[in-house]
Amino acid sequence: MPTPLSMEWKIITYGEELRLDEASDVFEVTLDGYKLFPIDETVEVLRHPQTNHIGIAKVVKLTFENQQTKCRYQLISLKSVN
Repeated sequence: MPTPLSMEWKIITYGEELRLDEASDVFEVTLDGYKLFPIDETVEVLRHPQTNHIGIAKVVKLTFENQQTKCRYQLISLKSVN
């Protein structure tokens, strides 16, 4: 059975993002299924659906394998630390 592909305009992390580079605020989150995000465009970052965004990020890399998407993004601005 094929895995659906969806186009996303918000990154929803569920608090599972990993900081890859503290100096440049680069994070990565692994999502179930195949999800496309606009590359080099700003998108909102949310912890959970239906909540306010916690920041604005630029997607810098997408990796698809094993029916998962790894989304690497650089945080451009942070709305709140909590």
